[in-house]
Amino acid sequence: MKIFAYGIRNDEIPYVEAWERTNPEIEVGYTQELLDPETAKLAAGADAAVVYQQLDYTRETLSALAAVGVTNLSLRNVGTDNIDFDAAREFNFNVSNVPVYSPNAIAEHAAIQVAALLSQAKVMENKIQSHDLRWEPTIRREVRDQVVGVVGTGHIGRVFMNIMKGFGAKVIAYDVFRNPELEAAGVYVDTLEELLEQSDIISLHVPHIPGTNDHMIDADAIAHMKDDAVLVNVSRGALVDTDAVIAALDSGKLYGFVIDTYENEVGVFNADWRDTEFPDARLLNLINRENVYVTPHTAFYTTHAVREMVHQSFDAAVAFANGGEKEGNVVKY
Repeated sequence: MKIFAYGIRNDEIPYVEAWERTNPEIEVGYTQELLDPETAKLAAGADAAVVYQQLDYTRETLSALAAVGVTNLSLRNVGTDNIDFDAAREFNFNVSNVPVYSPNAIAEHAAIQVAALLSQAKVMENKIQSHDLRWEPTIRREVRDQVVGVVGTGHIGRVFMNIMKGFGAKVIAYDVFRNPELEAAGVYVDTLEELLEQSDIISLHVPHIPGTNDHMIDADAIAHMKDDAVLVNVSRGALVDTDAVIAALDSGKLYGFVIDTYENEVGVFNADWRDTEFPDARLLNLINRENVYVTPHTAFYTTHAVREMVHQSFDAAVAFANGGEKEGNVVKY
């Protein structure tokens, strides 16, 4: 059996090699190049391909992979919204992802950024760097005084809720699919509007479903929020209308914004723009604000998470190659 992996980063290599040592009967090949119609030929002779990339899995890419006999595709990530599923069905692809690699990684990142924002850490750091050591007017808000509204109570959302409770905050939640334990605890509100109206911090932990929840946070949603609310998006960029958020920051309606995902991030995130003109004026607008915390889709990026993403995706690839599937990892479409 042979597994071929695309887009293997240097930080992933130790985990690939560790997996190889525990699966010596499997031949493993990999490249740092991403999967596209040209690189698909590198997987010729493999039983499955393992991938992770922001590039779309287009009809052309899937057709090229199928042409070299590979129709088992194992993603090292959660998101599947960049797959042409019509083409995947046409070419009889089996697709898996890693739905739970480390909820703590994303939830901890969101919590740390929120705490930093409420502490005005960027403002204070900039003051100190300029040798201004006065307290006023840089006053902090305590997390325990906030009502935290969590949209989406899956694995990540629930860990985030527990962290916020650890700070002493009151936590409420909204989800179309309610968790029985949280339901019994009485944390759910009935509508998204209720959550927006009651929350000081609104944190998104839902997948993006094209045509269903595009821009679920838009100007109308923001109008339902409390004045001085904080918005957190570590889920998917398309959930938030960036223009509406910028307008709310300009007007003072929003106290701040935590962003790890951005609706136009492909081709901008995970690139070095230090020696060239920055390509996105809206994103630069956000980066330059002291009450906005931007990270380039790195909430997932921990040693624990990377190890799980590699190992689970390779395990799923082997299960596909053996004619079965790895329970919990198979994408139904």
